[in-house]
Amino acid sequence: MSKSRRDNLLRLAVVRDRTGLSRTTIYRRIAAGKFPPSKPISDGLVAWYESDINAWIGDPMGWRAGL
Repeated sequence: MSKSRRDNLLRLAVVRDRTGLSRTTIYRRIAAGKFPPSKPISDGLVAWYESDINAWIGDPMGWRAGL
């Protein structure tokens, strides 16, 4: 089983609370490759892997997609 399949999924409200970023800022940073992308979990619903958010919180200025 892959790491991601065992990882918790966080919805946008939790990601906003944990990072202190607004919805708009999160999506702008995703587009710029400076924030972990969301994953679709059903029609119209997305979530983030908790480990990805933790990695970003650990180094927000140094985080880059795919690293």
